[in-house]
Formats: sequence, structure tokens, C-alpha cells
Amino acid sequence: MVVGNIILRLRGSLEFKCQLDSTDVPHVQKVISRTFEALGSQVKAESLVLSLCSSPVFLWPNKGGHATGGEISPNRPCKDLQQLIQTDDQESSSKKSAKKDKKNPTTGIINLTLMTEVTEPGIFSAPTLLRGSKKHHLLQTTLPMDCVVSVLSSESISVVCGTLVGALCSQLGDMEKVALRHMKGTALLIPQPFHFLLPAPVGLVTVVYPAGVPDSQLETRRKELHSLFELPDNRPYLRRANALHFPDEPYKDGYLRNPHVHLTHPALENGKPYLVQGVYSYHHYMQDRVDDNGWGCAYRSLQTICSWFQQQGYVERAVPSHKEIQQALVEVGDKQGSFLGSRQWIGSIEVAAVLDQLLGVTSKIMFVSQGSELASKGRELANHFLSEGTPIMIGGGVLAHTILGVAWSEITGQIRYLILDPHYTGAEDLQVITDKGWCGWKGPEFWDQNAYYNLCLPQRPKTI
Repeated sequence: MVVGNIILRLRGSLEFKCQLDSTDVPHVQKVISRTFEALGSQVKAESLVLSLCSSPVFLWPNKGGHATGGEISPNRPCKDLQQLIQTDDQESSSKKSAKKDKKNPTTGIINLTLMTEVTEPGIFSAPTLLRGSKKHHLLQTTLPMDCVVSVLSSESISVVCGTLVGALCSQLGDMEKVALRHMKGTALLIPQPFHFLLPAPVGLVTVVYPAGVPDSQLETRRKELHSLFELPDNRPYLRRANALHFPDEPYKDGYLRNPHVHLTHPALENGKPYLVQGVYSYHHYMQDRVDDNGWGCAYRSLQTICSWFQQQGYVERAVPSHKEIQQALVEVGDKQGSFLGSRQWIGSIEVAAVLDQLLGVTSKIMFVSQGSELASKGRELANHFLSEGTPIMIGGGVLAHTILGVAWSEITGQIRYLILDPHYTGAEDLQVITDKGWCGWKGPEFWDQNAYYNLCLPQRPKTI
């Protein structure tokens, strides 16, 4: 994440509770604003506590960064917090472990949890109970606070604590605007924060969206944000699917993402790489409890392409199954009903038809009469990855592959292809996949020099 030396992420819940004596809109808005103001005061109170995850450390940000124990002080640089994070299941606070963590931090992200000190020193009085008979409406929900800040590793803990409190207050302000904008009577839609890593020079930003409102109904808001951040209006940078996925959070579906980023680019004289843009899932033989070994490589390549469109926010539908792919081809008239449930191969033409039918995505088809001609397609492929940035499906003979990029020299014509191989049948083991070349750079000799090839080049929809 090229957004700063250290990322601090603060998560936790704040209880939103207010009493409405009337359903009159101005009254409701006034009470809600007053409640958010009270939460802002709570965030600035000395009772606010930040718990450093996977460590015994607690910080009081509104007490100058005061911390528990003598291991840390407010004037220490925030990078020292990483030394206190335990990276294994064993509790260890020894200097040996601290040195180990210092040399080998598992991540550049420091996670903290938002807490509140319930009891405070002082004189306690007996509680007072008041009973009233007036009817009212109780509005209560939990606000999911999630603040991310980028700081210099040398910044002091006390300064960083102040930055985090400021981020909390700012997020509460954004949540108030969203809550008021999307109020329906006395129904409060929960404001949810999402983090996005936008192109330079913008970088990391947080946007609050109302829960339950689909992206299709938030286009006006996204247009406002695109204008604010000076983003082009033909790519969906700020849909929920584009939200930043933090490296310390595993994907729940089990698929590997972007295995190619772990590879070294080939060294070509006066050459440079042109790569897929964004995130995709690696789909290959034998996944999803489907035995498609020997016939499903094009289906898997198509699934990888569909995952790209899903994870870039262009579509909200799930990656299609083999059955759904076959059904789509029958519906468009490409195949007969007997095709359903079969083990028949498909090619790049069928892949393009399914993308159009299920995703509304158009594709260009590149025809190559023999594999030896692929070496001369460097410019066209490089331009595709520059302008569209989508994975390419290539089919020839009885094999299909996914092209994720090319390394190409305009001067010498040398070319290498970044191939994601759907014929892999093993587990989701990144090291095996990269070491054994299931995702790797290949030379022109990789292709059957005499076989006929079709390439499906999916095009990005122009949408916000």
C-alpha cells in the first residue's frame, strides 16, 4: 500500500440512541444532529481508550497518548507500537520476541479497537429514577466506526492519537450527513464507512454510504465525489466492490487474488510490462466441487474474467457456474439444449457471448492464424492492457489460457506473456502456483507455433 509509512486502522462501535417526541421532520433532524454532537463529545472525552490489537497495550488518546505499563510513552515514535504486537498464539512480551517482531513485522498496518473507560475515579451518588407518561419513539442503532490514517513511522504516539481522534470526529460528521440525507420518516439507515485507494495524487480516502441502498441508487453521490477528487467519470472507482481490501484480512471465499503480483518482471532490453489493472480471482480446474479436468479450461478462464468485472464494481452478480455459462449459451442460441450438463469445450467466441449475455460486457476478438504470429502482437496487447486493463482469454487447439499482461520492447520486438493457467488442479497454494509456473511469464515458444488462436479481449463499460 503506497500511501504512507505506517497505516493505523481504528475500528469499534458507538451506540447511537435518541428519543423522538415527534415525527416532525425538523424535530427529527434536530435530535439526530444533537445526538451526533454528543457522540463527538464522547470521542473527545478522556474516557476514550484505544486498544492495540494483539498486544496488552491500551492508549488514552485524549490524555496526551498516555499508555498502560512502562513499555511505551507518548513521545515514542508510533513505529514502536509494532514491536508490541504479538505475531503468534503464544503470549510473549520478552525482549527477544520484541526484537523479532521489529525485524520482521507481519504487516505495515497497526490495528486498534475503539473502547470507552466505563468507570472513572470520583465520588459516586445513588442513581435517580424519573418516570414519565409521555409517548415517544426511541431511535437506537450501532455505528460501525472504521477510521484509517496514514502517518510517518517517526510520528510520536501522542500526535498519532490526536490524528485518530480527529478522524473519528470527521467520520461522525460524514455519518451525520448520510443519516440526514437518507432518513425515511423515523427510520435511520446505518451509515457504513468504506476505504478506497485512489490514483495519485489523491491516495487513501474514506467514504460513508448508507446500508441497504444499492450502488445503482448512489450514482449522484459518486458523481459528486468524482468531481471532488478530480477522477474520470468513466470508471467506477468508488463503488463498494472497489473498497480497499487490507492485506491482513483473508478473503472468505477461498480463491487466490492476483497471484501475479508476487512474480518478478522479465528483463527485456528497452522493454516494459503492461499488466492487468485491478483485482481478479484465480479460477482453475477442480474448484467448486466440479470435476472439469480436461474440458473446463475456457470456463475457468471466463470465470476469472467475470471475477475481474465483479471486483472492479462493474457488476454485482456472482461469478457464473459452469451450468450458468452453458445456460447463457443456450439462451443466446449459440448452443442446443443438449449442451446443458455436457462436457463440451467452449472457445473465445463463446466466452464473448457469455460476457455479453450475463454481464452486458462487449469484447473484441483477435484472430491469429498460427501461434508464431502471436509474437508480433505486442503493440496490440500492450495497448489493451493500457486502455482496458482486463484479463484476456486465449483459445487454440484444445487449450485455453488467461493472459494477464505482456512485457514488450517496442524497439526490439521482444515479448513475454504473463499467463494464468486454468489447467492447475491443486490447492490454493500461492508458492506452488508461482514456483511451478501455473502463474508465470512465458516466451513465444509457449504457444503451439502452428495452431490457430482466437483471443477474447473484454472491454470496460464506460460507467461511474
